[in-house]
Amino acid sequence: MIYLDNNATTRLDPRVLEAMMPFLTEEYANAASTHPFGVRAHEAVKLARQQVAQLLGCEPTELIFTSGATEAINLAIKGVADSYASRGKHIVTVQTEHTAVLDVCRYLEGRGYEVTYLPVQPDGLLDLATVQQAIRPDTILVSVMAVNNETGVIQPIQQIAELAHAAGALFMTDATQAVGKMPLDVEQLGVDLLMFSGHKLYGPKGVGGLYVRHRKPRRVKMDALLHGGGHERGMRSGTLNVPGIVGLGQAAELCRQTMKEETVRIEALRDELEAGLLAIPGTRVNGNRAHRLYNTTNILFEGCDSDAMIMGLEGIAVSNGSACTAASVDPSHVLLAMGLNETEAFSCLRFSLGRFCSETDINICESLLGEVVGRLRSYAL
Repeated sequence: MIYLDNNATTRLDPRVLEAMMPFLTEEYANAASTHPFGVRAHEAVKLARQQVAQLLGCEPTELIFTSGATEAINLAIKGVADSYASRGKHIVTVQTEHTAVLDVCRYLEGRGYEVTYLPVQPDGLLDLATVQQAIRPDTILVSVMAVNNETGVIQPIQQIAELAHAAGALFMTDATQAVGKMPLDVEQLGVDLLMFSGHKLYGPKGVGGLYVRHRKPRRVKMDALLHGGGHERGMRSGTLNVPGIVGLGQAAELCRQTMKEETVRIEALRDELEAGLLAIPGTRVNGNRAHRLYNTTNILFEGCDSDAMIMGLEGIAVSNGSACTAASVDPSHVLLAMGLNETEAFSCLRFSLGRFCSETDINICESLLGEVVGRLRSYAL
């Protein structure tokens, strides 16, 4: 299989599996236990917390381990909404956010909160003036994802955080597609809440994390969703997933060590793939090409159904939208928000490269997709 769907999930790095194996077999103790076996598990979790904190530029105590980004998003938005309800009930987010954010916001709307869903420009970027105009005195949270999962577009989160803070609101970013792929320093960016998943950075599924600012000038208050045991400083009760957390820590450390060289290599492969596909008549890139992650390209193929293209690309894994809404027959809400019509949105493919992609993979994909597009268009004649 040629795998070009790394924004959906990544292959577990063998070095991560190696780090996890002892805690799946011999070192299986509960990290909350006080006997020597439990202490060793606790120390492994402590090391992983330090490894992730180093990747994000935060304090280890500011991290809460979760089952993934979706849980972290729910904890952050609902926890902040409950804790700051006396100050205001207005939230600002973006039409192109991941459905995990959008669905939580819709849930809160049913509980008396007001949510403003900001439009994006045709290239997928936010207009900062639009953001500023949307923030009100009763706004308690502004939530903007760092990198869009479908287009790779990178939002100016540092500037948006400044706008939120100037009005007294907190700033949150879903950094699921950014963590481990690009440099992030929560202190420098001014982020108050940030979430991520291990399986997007060559770690295991079922583990992720939430950064919650505890340092001045904004110590974030947040109500817990899960109760029963007081784990993770009372913010996420439940027995810790020690093997998963160890894997997440090792994945974070590997990303920190290899990010620069991987960026150069993967971007060159992405550009080679994109150039080859844009040589096919009737194609264009969706999203801003200057402000996007180096591993992603989203391309419109005029007159071709995306599902038909995916079926034709036997042995090659690509996507026609977010993996979290893959069962939906609706067109991509991200592409619609960028101004594409439904027919165009159903004619797009996302290619997301990763650590284990090769130039041979790219060449095969270019060649086969050219044949598939030509065949599909011939059927329409």
